[in-house]
Amino acid sequence: MKKFLNDPNNLTAELLEGYALAYKNVVKIESEKIVVRTNPKAEDKIAIISMGGSGHEPAISGFVGEGMLDASVVGDIFAAPGAPKVLEALRMFKRDAGILLVVLNHAGDVMSANMAMQMAEREGINVKMLLTAEDISAGLDTPVEDRRGLGGCIPLYKVAGAASEQGKSLEEVIDVATRFNGQMATLAVAMTGATHPQNGAVISALPDDEMEIGMGQHGEAGGGRSKILSADETAEKMILPLIEDTKCTSGDDVMLLINGTGATTYMEMNIIFRKANQVLESKGINVAAGKIGELLTVQEMGGFQMILCKLDADHKELIKERANAPYWVTA
Repeated sequence: MKKFLNDPNNLTAELLEGYALAYKNVVKIESEKIVVRTNPKAEDKIAIISMGGSGHEPAISGFVGEGMLDASVVGDIFAAPGAPKVLEALRMFKRDAGILLVVLNHAGDVMSANMAMQMAEREGINVKMLLTAEDISAGLDTPVEDRRGLGGCIPLYKVAGAASEQGKSLEEVIDVATRFNGQMATLAVAMTGATHPQNGAVISALPDDEMEIGMGQHGEAGGGRSKILSADETAEKMILPLIEDTKCTSGDDVMLLINGTGATTYMEMNIIFRKANQVLESKGINVAAGKIGELLTVQEMGGFQMILCKLDADHKELIKERANAPYWVTA
């Protein structure tokens, strides 16, 4: 393992300190592992909070800012934050307008979120939870509750955050976000594995001539290994089931994102986007919005997540709205 680190026990604290120093006009650290906006939104607008383990930077804290998240609750490397810390964040943002808590479908995160929600409701905090579970690697017929949450949470932050900035009610924001959540799908592919930065343990490994479509963001097994395919072959093999799962048809508008998982170059991701866009256009599906970049990584894993979101008319407008988070800026 080659990484620029100090004491492995201090990784999360040090990375958050550096992050907040670099973007101090946008974010700051409250109570150790809670990242909040430096300039908070008005309390008559609903707050949007998310949570998750560190080690996936820039996710999730990189998307705290105007037009996106109000706060991120951070766990240790690849570990969910505990329920008390999540509850602390909910207390910070208690308001009549309410709170939307966005949670990725991983066992530890869901357990912490459910416990925090129960305690918050007993304290009279108006909070609703939205679970993202858009990974289709287990098969298109897999129940939603058994799907993992991957990088699709991030465009959802954008849509929900913009709706909140417009002053929409908690019920209205939940409607917007729930529709978006139900119309997105993600599929990941890995070419190389990654190591755990605290102990150097290999969390996933692949032979030099193989790749795996469907590998999870903690090295979980995917839908099957194969010999390495070309960029066009890989893109087509991934976009077709995403189209099927989102039920996109001719005339629909979509958002297409390629999220690098740590070691894949922008050159490669651009080429992948090109082919996926071609397949969509050949079916009469319009790519109304696109994004290429590292949004949710898996340390030095080589690969990417392809995220497809079918857009309703209001989603198209919300994606265009202003945002100013360190890793997502829309003028």
